[in-house]
Amino acid sequence: MLALAAALVIVVQDHAALRAAPRLSATELTRLWQGDVLEVRGDHAGYLKVYDHRRERGGYLRGDAARPVELSETAAPELLAVLRFLRESPGSEALGISYGAAYLKAVPPRAITAEPLGAIAQMAERLADQASGSTDHLADFAPHLEVAEQFGVRMRNFERNGGMRVCYDGELFHRVLTLPPTQPEERARAVLGLTRPDCIDPDLGPVPRASLDAERSQLLEQVKDGELSAMTRSRLHARRAGVWASIAYAQERRREPAGAAAERALAELLAVHPDDLGDDRRPEYVDAVLRVSAVRWAGAVPAPQPGPLTLNATPADPGQTCVALEDAHRPRAAAIIRRCTYGMVRMASIQAIPQGPALVLAVQPLESWRELWVFHQRAGSWTIDVLSPGLDNPEEGYVDFAGYAPGTRRLLIAREVKDRGRFRRSFEELRLDDLALVRQASRPELLRDFGRWQDVAWRRDTLALH
Repeated sequence: MLALAAALVIVVQDHAALRAAPRLSATELTRLWQGDVLEVRGDHAGYLKVYDHRRERGGYLRGDAARPVELSETAAPELLAVLRFLRESPGSEALGISYGAAYLKAVPPRAITAEPLGAIAQMAERLADQASGSTDHLADFAPHLEVAEQFGVRMRNFERNGGMRVCYDGELFHRVLTLPPTQPEERARAVLGLTRPDCIDPDLGPVPRASLDAERSQLLEQVKDGELSAMTRSRLHARRAGVWASIAYAQERRREPAGAAAERALAELLAVHPDDLGDDRRPEYVDAVLRVSAVRWAGAVPAPQPGPLTLNATPADPGQTCVALEDAHRPRAAAIIRRCTYGMVRMASIQAIPQGPALVLAVQPLESWRELWVFHQRAGSWTIDVLSPGLDNPEEGYVDFAGYAPGTRRLLIAREVKDRGRFRRSFEELRLDDLALVRQASRPELLRDFGRWQDVAWRRDTLALH
């Protein structure tokens, strides 16, 4: 990986023209990009005569569009200084990766530390994030991705919710972890880069996914929090929370006890100090909140239902659970209404609303997506309506039952969702009869019924008020 030859220049401008002759009016042969590496074979009239081995083409390039690189041990400190500068310069990732490759060529192997490897990996990760989005968006960054690829920096592509997710394959992050643990921050950043939830192949089956989650949890356990900055500590706690939430969901799908994993996820989330993350990293915390909220009822023991209307869950086809509303006063009668799902039915979440009458139940069909089933009467007959965190493109989200206002017959709910990369939280009053939206606000105190009728247990346990 990362091989360079001698007598080189690195292109420092995007759209730099490689021309057939050393003059502005000469034919343009191709466009060059930041980080392109060229062999110098002469100079004339302010132009460098160069050869591009990647494109197998020679030509002339303006001298101010490139910088010479000396690949010697004496030049290594200067290259490292440039690498350190470009590491924190968004938009210069391809150029930084090229300088990183030059530094690794110049420095003796015995002197290589985690810093240059971590810097190249961090810039590769940032470049992948910038390239993610629509297919058109990916095309805009294709030249920079090709520059990175010439140094062995590999990317993986996934289609997720109609968009393209580009991810760095993490090779250099793994190499950082093989070095002596003398740079805790670099090791922590490497672990964070290797455990990203958005870079998991969505088509991964349950068995390899369980193995991957176990590997992610082991990597996160390797990092000792005491030697890290406040921001990195909180990032690690947030990442651990999300990983343990995934483990809890997988355990329940396998009909294994999931309470300990769910409790660990919540404990890690509570250890996060959101103010330490800043605006740039706060989405990582909110992402963890959504994932932990989705499994909040995992492993919880259902409380007795006072009746007379009760919900009972029974297994059906393999992997399927059927929920039936029954009248305790008529034990031999057929179920009032019944519905089946392949999601995880959270029986501990059942809330009866005698004044309705109605019952609500949390159901988790996906790892980070929890819905609310509402059993209620409409036009004299019972029906089941499903409240989802968002309208379409399930990504991450949950819905909480937050209370009931008997005077106005309004159901109080809280929703939080990640939709197309953006997080939205809302508190709503719904008409129980048809679940039509009556009022909505970004904070519960802005809604009158929330102030008086919100559920005490919800206020105590919810993560929607984080």
